[in-house]
Amino acid sequence: MNRYTQLYTLNDENAAAALAHAAAVLRAGGLVAFPTETVYGLGANALSAQAVAGIFAAKERPANDPLIVHLPDAAALPQVAVDVPPLAYALAARFWAGALTLVLPKHPAVPLEVTSGQPTVAVRVPDHPIAQALLRASGVPIAAPSANRFSRPSPTTAAHVLADLGGRVDVVLDGGACAIGVESTILDLTHTPPRLLRAGGVPLEALRELVPDLVLHTFAVREHETAPAPGTLLKHYAPSAPLLLFTGTDARRVCARLAQAARELSTPALPAVVLLTQPAPYDWQGVWVETLGESEQAWAERLFATLRALETRASAILVQAPPQTGLGLAVWDRLWRAAEGRVITVE
Repeated sequence: MNRYTQLYTLNDENAAAALAHAAAVLRAGGLVAFPTETVYGLGANALSAQAVAGIFAAKERPANDPLIVHLPDAAALPQVAVDVPPLAYALAARFWAGALTLVLPKHPAVPLEVTSGQPTVAVRVPDHPIAQALLRASGVPIAAPSANRFSRPSPTTAAHVLADLGGRVDVVLDGGACAIGVESTILDLTHTPPRLLRAGGVPLEALRELVPDLVLHTFAVREHETAPAPGTLLKHYAPSAPLLLFTGTDARRVCARLAQAARELSTPALPAVVLLTQPAPYDWQGVWVETLGESEQAWAERLFATLRALETRASAILVQAPPQTGLGLAVWDRLWRAAEGRVITVE
C-alpha cells in the first residue's frame, strides 16, 4: 500500500479548508485519521463497503474485529440502527457527546463489513470539535477504529498515527493530544440485562446509575473467533517489547517482585523497565523505574504514549497493576490485553 498522506495541523487559518478537503476524501471513499476525545480514529464512510475495506487493509486488521460508527448526534441513530430502545436515548442524553458506545440492532444500510457479519452495530457520538466538524462536513456516518496498525498501542497524537499509518491513509488531521487517552466504553443493549463489553472512558460506576443491572463481561477473543465488540481480542494495544502485569495485596511484595523481574529480564543491550501506577514503598536502587501518573485520569491519558515511548528502549515492560475502579478498570483492561493475559499475582 502506497498513498500520499496529507497532514493538516489545524489552526484558525486552515481549519475550514482542511476539513472541507477531508470531508471530500471521505465522501469519495478515502481514509481520514482524526482526533477524538478518546484516541485518534481512522475514518471511512460507514455506508460504503469498499471504503470500510480500506480501513481493514490500512490497519492490517482482521475481518472478525468490528468497527464503531460515529455520528454527529443522537438524532442520526435511525440512519444506522433499528429498534432503538428508550434506554439508548436515555443514555445518549446523559453521556453523548462522549466516550460511550452503544451496541444496537443494525440498519440494513450498514454493510456487514462494518459489523464483522453480525446483526448489531456499535455507535457513538464523539465529543471533540474536529470530529464533530468532520462528521457534519462529510454528511456521512464515519466508521472509525483507532488509527494504528492492528494490535499496536492506540494513538493519542497525530505523530503516533503517522508512525503506524503514514503512506497508508489519505489525510491526517492533527488536533493535538487526546484528552481521555483510552477508548470508549462499549455497552451492549441487545441483551437483557445490558452487558458492558469493554471498559473505557465512561466508568462502570457512572453507567450503573442509569443501568443498575448492568453486567460486566471480560472477553478474551481468539484470532479465529468473531469479536462481540472492538478491542475484545486477547492480544491488543501491545507494544513491541513484552509486557507483564503484576498484582497483589501487599504493595511492598509486589514491588520486590517487580524489581527482581527487572533484574532478570534486563540484557546487556537493554534494561527492563518498571512502570508504576501507585506509590511504591521500595528501594529501587539499580532498577529503571517510570511512573505512569498519580491519578486514574493520568494513567489513561499517558498509557499509550508511555508504552510507545518505552517499547524500543526496554527489553521488557513490567507494570504495577492499577486498581480496577473508575478509569482504572479501562487502564487495567488495556494492560491485560497488552500483556496477552500474562498476569503475575504476588502472594
